[in-house]
Amino acid sequence: MTVNHEGVWNACLKVIKDNIPLQAYKTWFEPILPIKLENHILMIQVPSHFFYEWLEEHYITLLKKVIKKELGAEGRLEYSIVMENRGKNAAPYTVKLPTSDGKSLKNPSINMPLNINERQIRNPFIIPGLKKVNVDSNLNPAYSFENFVEGDCNRLARSAGYAVANKPGGTAFNPLLIYGGVGLGKTHLAHAIGIGIKEQYPNKTVLYVGSEKFAHQFIDAIKNGSTNDFIHFYQMIDVLIIDDVQFFSGKEKTQDVFFHVFNHLHQNGKQIILTSDKPPVDMQGMEQRLLSRFKWGLSADLAAPDLETRIAILEKKMYGNGIELPKEVVEYLAYNINTNIREMEGAWTSLLAQASLNKKAITLDLAKQMIDKFVKNTAREVSIDYIQKVVCDYFDLPLEILKSKTRKREVVQARQISMYFSKKMTKSSLANIGAHCGGKDHATVLHACKTVTNLSETDKQFKIYLSDLEKKLTIQ
Repeated sequence: MTVNHEGVWNACLKVIKDNIPLQAYKTWFEPILPIKLENHILMIQVPSHFFYEWLEEHYITLLKKVIKKELGAEGRLEYSIVMENRGKNAAPYTVKLPTSDGKSLKNPSINMPLNINERQIRNPFIIPGLKKVNVDSNLNPAYSFENFVEGDCNRLARSAGYAVANKPGGTAFNPLLIYGGVGLGKTHLAHAIGIGIKEQYPNKTVLYVGSEKFAHQFIDAIKNGSTNDFIHFYQMIDVLIIDDVQFFSGKEKTQDVFFHVFNHLHQNGKQIILTSDKPPVDMQGMEQRLLSRFKWGLSADLAAPDLETRIAILEKKMYGNGIELPKEVVEYLAYNINTNIREMEGAWTSLLAQASLNKKAITLDLAKQMIDKFVKNTAREVSIDYIQKVVCDYFDLPLEILKSKTRKREVVQARQISMYFSKKMTKSSLANIGAHCGGKDHATVLHACKTVTNLSETDKQFKIYLSDLEKKLTIQ
């Protein structure tokens, strides 16, 4: 048996290196220094109290085995822990740890007294001075998969998120980057994945954090001289969710530290989930080495929800709140607020509040008045989809017929009227209007508008049709 402390520790390291990932070995064992060996007790020096707790949390079984192998059944291990702010002449304090009786305490440091001036690990999510590293996931329980409405606009992202929730770190979707515009459900889906993981793997450490908070914590760590603690804290996370990662743009130091955290987590099979308002290829001010890692897994986009999805979202909110709204009101909201889920839900909440405070029944007229105030100037521009629905309802035609290629007179007339009002009441281009009407070109839309104008001047019944429809479409 080797008799000096360096020889014993080097022999232990050979076994440890063969049993853990290389990156983990470099992070958690290379910084350790063997100090002395007396009476079958090996003392090793670790750089911080946090470092010691991490070894206890994750590698105690392995340490017990290697110490016993090298020093026999009586082998013991002591830690000498460096405290950075105790002064140059202050000696590290030690922790004695039995490693061969099978009853070693889990995190014995919890009950270990420390001098009042001894520095504790700076966990950016707990009150300074608390010793126990206790991570709150920061997940919103309302943002679950059950409350996330699936549609064509989000099916890929939702399916990938569900796969990650079932097997974090064990799929090809690592990292999973979810991107899309404001209010389309990125944050909701990120939380849902985290909640799903916590439900199935309660022992995993899951953390949701906004990119700006991450950056501010890093700045505080620099000010406090605790950068190593900051990095070690994030390297201990099993599932890291960073929201709005595009805010790292231009922050070189923050990107650099996140790069190292990312590498450590990825190499150790930990799951990384990111959200952004744009795909990696469009991110400006980001280091290429970081962007290349964003592309390692899957980038899934969230598009603006289609009509069916918008209606389903509103109906789900109604069901969850035990409220029933008239179908025409739900459809009106879904048709006229069509780019942003958050805005649509806000309009829904405002409508309920107005009806409750004013003790009014929720009617279509009330919905129109509310949207005029809620969306302000843009509210007066109804959507092409809504115009088509109102026209089809008025003439009792299926919407699919309006968008078909049929040349039946009544269908052609309804199609032309919808084009006419789309041009008059929206800011859409002629090409876009034509695309909504079964792929017609801009010339067809122009012809339809002229035809409707001419008929309104010569046909009294047709003019009545237009007047009725305009009343239905105009927001009072």
